[in-house]
Amino acid sequence: MIQQPNITVPIGKLLLKNPVMSASGTFGYGEEFADFVNPSLLGALIVKGVSLEPRLGNPPPRIIEVCGGMLNAIGLENVGLQAFLRDKLPPLRKYDTKIIVNIFGESVEEYAALAASLDKAQGIHALEVNISCPNVQAGGVHFGTDPQLAYQVISSVKTETSLPVIVKLTPNVTDITTIAKAVEAAGADAISLINTLTGLSIDVTRRKPHLANITGGLSGPAIKPIALRMLWQVRNCVSLPLIGVGGIMNANDALEFIIAGASAVQIGTANFVDPRAMLSILEGIEEYLKTHHFSNIHQLIGSLDQETPGHQEEG
Repeated sequence: MIQQPNITVPIGKLLLKNPVMSASGTFGYGEEFADFVNPSLLGALIVKGVSLEPRLGNPPPRIIEVCGGMLNAIGLENVGLQAFLRDKLPPLRKYDTKIIVNIFGESVEEYAALAASLDKAQGIHALEVNISCPNVQAGGVHFGTDPQLAYQVISSVKTETSLPVIVKLTPNVTDITTIAKAVEAAGADAISLINTLTGLSIDVTRRKPHLANITGGLSGPAIKPIALRMLWQVRNCVSLPLIGVGGIMNANDALEFIIAGASAVQIGTANFVDPRAMLSILEGIEEYLKTHHFSNIHQLIGSLDQETPGHQEEG
């Protein structure tokens, strides 16, 4: 009988029963998918982004399928902090999984206020900080594209909470490693990467953008090689646990991220194709570990052989 491999993974001081997590914004607040997927089977459930005040998001149309994925311009629609604490969080407490709340704001002060309020709430195990948002006080400069602003946000969040802080990085930068180093210096406990890439789709009949917002965030299989490359780059410059996200549609995709250095993975666009995708991916990871005789997933994390083919030393 093949021994069941150990698939528990630590993300800072947070211990996950397995490495599969939902990506924020693709799994609602958890209850929406409960008829298809028991959240208790996941390593963690990351809820859609929460802001201090409710947001209506962008006008429709705000989502469209494109070759290799989809573009979305939801606009971070959410119920706001108080409604989340009152209505959305209580039902999540019954699940045997880690609940991670994704937060975003338009100023350093908003991030700090969110962290302080959520720190006091029962049933939250970590925060994921989305720094792909514009700092209105800095003329709309995105926190995630400026190392100094990124440092300020994470420093302020860490001051206001004892919860583990995961930072979600945007790929829309020249050098993602500079941002990763900045958030590590600010005290981040882990990094998830990447968020969506900015894209555009045009209706050639009307000669108009398909999305009312004109541009949107590209997700799905098309961005996986970029996400994988960025995670590998960051793995080589910081010592924090990394969470891979971007175009993971099956177990092999997830395994690529783990081999590149991810301790865990987030599943996003795949949930729209198959609501049970996360369970299939988890089963596939376990089967791979058994087939290749790994007793512990940690033997696989960061195991990429970087020796260039054809340049092996002669014996």
